[in-house]
Amino acid sequence: MVNGKKLIGLCSSRIYDPQIHGYIKDLNEKLQGENCSLLIFAINSDIYWEEDAAPAETYVFDIMPYEELDCVIIMDEKIKSHKVANRIIERSKACNVPVIVVDGSYEGTISISFDYASGFEKVVRHLIEDHHAKRPHIMAGLPNNFFSDQRIDIFKKVIAENGISFDDSMLSYGHFWADPTREAMQEILKRDELPDAIICANDIMALNVCDMLDAAGISVPDRVLVSGFDGLDEVFHSKPRLTTVSCDTIQLAAATGDTVLKIIHGESVTDTYIIPELITNESCGCPTYELPQQNILTRLNSSFYRHQDDTRILYSISSRMETSETPWDMAASIHCHQAKNSLCVVDRNCFLPEKNYFLIPEDEMQPRDLHMINESEYAEEHRFEHLPLPEDLFYDESINKKESILSGNYRDRIIELTNSDYPLIFNALDYMNRPFGFNCYYYANYTVTNYSRAAIVTNAVSMGVGSYVNLTHQRFLLQKMDCMYKHDALTGLYNRTGFLFELRKKLEDPEYYGKDITAIMSDLDDLKYINDNYGHAEGDMAIQAAAEALLSACPEHALCVRYGGDEVFAVVFGECDTQAIIKAAEDALNSFNRDSGLPYVVSTSIGAYTTTFSEDFDVAQALRSADQEMYKVKNNKKKQL
Repeated sequence: MVNGKKLIGLCSSRIYDPQIHGYIKDLNEKLQGENCSLLIFAINSDIYWEEDAAPAETYVFDIMPYEELDCVIIMDEKIKSHKVANRIIERSKACNVPVIVVDGSYEGTISISFDYASGFEKVVRHLIEDHHAKRPHIMAGLPNNFFSDQRIDIFKKVIAENGISFDDSMLSYGHFWADPTREAMQEILKRDELPDAIICANDIMALNVCDMLDAAGISVPDRVLVSGFDGLDEVFHSKPRLTTVSCDTIQLAAATGDTVLKIIHGESVTDTYIIPELITNESCGCPTYELPQQNILTRLNSSFYRHQDDTRILYSISSRMETSETPWDMAASIHCHQAKNSLCVVDRNCFLPEKNYFLIPEDEMQPRDLHMINESEYAEEHRFEHLPLPEDLFYDESINKKESILSGNYRDRIIELTNSDYPLIFNALDYMNRPFGFNCYYYANYTVTNYSRAAIVTNAVSMGVGSYVNLTHQRFLLQKMDCMYKHDALTGLYNRTGFLFELRKKLEDPEYYGKDITAIMSDLDDLKYINDNYGHAEGDMAIQAAAEALLSACPEHALCVRYGGDEVFAVVFGECDTQAIIKAAEDALNSFNRDSGLPYVVSTSIGAYTTTFSEDFDVAQALRSADQEMYKVKNNKKKQL
């Protein structure tokens, strides 16, 4: 509960699917007026019970604010992963949050489900007892799958009660999917005698069975009766229209809503099982079943995910994000009408250029620091003036130590959004199978195209941020390589290659023509003595000290170079006080000698030469002239000894 508002967390997938979308609408309307806010945590793909897989988008279930939720609803058949469901249940139990499982059953939870066994028995009895099939065949789902095995057992029971003996030739496995079903049908079609009825464990398989029979010139239902199970919308528009059992998820919404209200009112609750409806149709020889015309239109409109233009525009957004120069420019690129009614939260650690966030080993990852970087309302003339400006959203220096959709610099905004009569939708942002934040969508309607758009916006933002991070890291590496290529490893000054490259750029810029250019040559005194008596490591230290002294004394725009050995020089563009530079370098070395505690003194001899810069400038001549001046200084020092 937050600010007196009861928060209901719904965990699902593919919320733009007509059945799930209808379920959400009916459930939310059931909860309206009860001071409840529905928060939808959704993935946009099916896991299909691949329990060893760890899709990064399931991170959305990790950032649920469990300690502030009043109830959690898991749509088990939509998420399709016991591992993920158990993860949600464990965290809910740790916070004493009751869990409702829709279309599934787990210990310690409340189940709201169809009585699939009773529903499947209805359709088997219809073909065996009403249509008197004598050579029935079952197209089961996955081997060793609970639902598949349950339907096989029901098939065996019903045919036994009707005096038909079961044998293995009456069973094929279609794996609940098209291609395996078609492979199984190819084997059946090779038989001398075909079954007179094929009872399928779901509608996908039944539709493919009908298609294969039709392609072989075998009439359905005249020669073979066919039935499906689970009531896909397509069965009402196929040819022939398919006999099935309607397990429309929308039918579970009312029971879910009633159970939620009982929980929040402190009433006792029990599991609820709904017997699905048998829909007889053309594929078993029954009269055509007609959906109400309005229902057909609504379902067709809901199924039309449309707007190819959205995909094009969102691709453009991803491209702009990817090629942005700064994190702020990247975040600002999200603004467009396709991304309206959304806010974006990311882990700010992914914007550290020295490491590629998506390639860091898991055990080396820093705790996520989630911050809001984009709020689409800012694109509408700063409607929420009490919120920080977009720059502040991104450059907020506070640390968010809690991974939740109700923490950090976005908590107040999301709490504000819960006052709407419509659900909030949350998708995880991920790239290269690593989660790095989430998007929140707050549509003020139930329009299914918005629910569909949320999935492609999430994908576009994920790709945009991920590609930006990759390119930023690549630029960082290229800059480091460029720096290593152009700079001396010992002193950090330009090497010959770097110096000539930078000088060439100056020569191509007429702005410097006709102005002074000064070469300053510095040579370390007594380097051989230091090397011979204290070692070459000490000699290198002395070279470093001399280089740093020259660099610190020169103007910022000067080119400071280690040309080889102990010779370092600088080229200064424009007017400069050479004597002041020389004195500053000597002062820097005097300070170094005072503080170093070394048994030797580091000193240099420095000479300077000034001429006029032009496209005919001869750098070698300028350096020779500075070198001559430097040797004059060095010789004077020797005379004074």
